Amino acid sequence: MFHYVWPIALVVLSNVMYQICAKSVPNEMSPFASLTVTYLVGAVASGVMFFALNKEANLLKEYSNVNWAPFVLGIVIVGLEVGWIYAYKAGWQVSTGFIVQSAFLAVLLLFVGFLLYHEALTWNKIVGVFICLIGLVFINFK
Repeated sequence: MFHYVWPIALVVLSNVMYQICAKSVPNEMSPFASLTVTYLVGAVASGVMFFALNKEANLLKEYSNVNWAPFVLGIVIVGLEVGWIYAYKAGWQVSTGFIVQSAFLAVLLLFVGFLLYHEALTWNKIVGVFICLIGLVFINFK
């Protein structure tokens, strides 16, 4: 059970810290300049963890397995990071911004899962989509 739960717990805790950090980037600082520091720290941390968790670590051998995904993921992550920083600079609240994007993301990923990965699109999921959309109305109207 632990092997199933710990990754989600890590994602949740990391997301909380992520949102706090993204909202705390100084308004005077360019989000892109901020990300140069972020990715430098991330690259060092990734390298340290790679060697710490792999007894016979060979980074060049690992790089021989690369495909298109890490390159596109790098671009996508910049979009995510900059999007959140600009969202907070534009006035989005931590308490609502994440819920709004998560609801839209959940809806889109249902269709991505169905179209690309042949995951089941059940009535429960479809009803859940409508509940998410109704929830957005309640969250965003004052």
